Amino acid sequence: MELRYRLSGPQDGPLLVLGPSLGTTTHVWDPQMAELSRSWRVLRYDLPGHGASPAVKDAFSVDDLAREVLAFTGTERFAIGGVSLGGAVALAVALLAPERVSDLVLCCTSACFGVPEPWRERAARVRAEGTSWLAGLVTARWFTLGVAPELAEPVQTSLLGTDAESYALACDAIAAFDLRDRLAGVTARTLVIAGDQDPATPLEHAETLAEGIPGARLAVVAEAAHLANLERARAVSGLMSRFLGHGQGMKARREVLGDAHVDRALASVTDFTADFQDFITRYAWGEIWTRPGLDRRTRSCVTLTALVARGHLDELAMHVRAALRNGLTPDEIKEVLLQTAVYCGVPAANAAFGVAQRVLQEEN
Repeated sequence: MELRYRLSGPQDGPLLVLGPSLGTTTHVWDPQMAELSRSWRVLRYDLPGHGASPAVKDAFSVDDLAREVLAFTGTERFAIGGVSLGGAVALAVALLAPERVSDLVLCCTSACFGVPEPWRERAARVRAEGTSWLAGLVTARWFTLGVAPELAEPVQTSLLGTDAESYALACDAIAAFDLRDRLAGVTARTLVIAGDQDPATPLEHAETLAEGIPGARLAVVAEAAHLANLERARAVSGLMSRFLGHGQGMKARREVLGDAHVDRALASVTDFTADFQDFITRYAWGEIWTRPGLDRRTRSCVTLTALVARGHLDELAMHVRAALRNGLTPDEIKEVLLQTAVYCGVPAANAAFGVAQRVLQEEN
């Protein structure tokens, strides 16, 4: 099995993988691209026999699709999301490789898409008749009543262009999919998005995800059916932007502070502190630390000085480690602290030297 994909956004941006629903292609995420690709390197893939991906004849599972995604993302850490079947693949990826997935967006999807018989029946009929008979059925499930033709027709065209056997095999994979008893194993920061009028994955499916995944947030989009990201594009784009909008900031935060520190900080996030964590990631790391006017060595010098001046010794220890990661030598850190003795006061510098010496000994 080979999945074809396309990349958009800055080459040095953090990676975001987005998966489509059954019967659609990478274009299902077009409404979100202008916003997300400003800071993320967005990888969108096509399912087997959909869009640019070759047709298949052999059975596959949702886990097989997840392994394929992991294969073409290399070894880097990334965020992943998907709508419907693409969301199921994203969930499987997050469980197969929790150390690789930082953020998870589950849009109009489920940990189990109902009893298997209807999916097997659909697969059998598609094998016998093709996909043309599905156009009216899925449109009624994908969109609310009275959807504009210019919104529905492109996805109907995608469906009609899908290889019938590949579609049927995907139905078989959905029939066998059930991760409800494994949701507690998801460690990624998670956003669950649901359409309030979605007949394919009703709100209770989203609630099962949000309640089962530790720390997950649930957002319900009004007047939206199954393809909420198309039908209510602005609302879904806003939700994803706010949740993932710290992409560049998170990348910088991890590079400066290290994965271990950031993972500990994120693991301790609660509903009470989540907005503050988002704030510092967006603005401190995404807006200030990523500005081109100063290199990171210089920013570390400024930060050490400010922390000494204000007496923030816990933060100072963290940023001594960050300064080493940013390329400052112990001797250069010593020079910064000597400078603070003159301009911030000897007692402040004395305490700072104690913190720095402890950190440098630990690092060595």
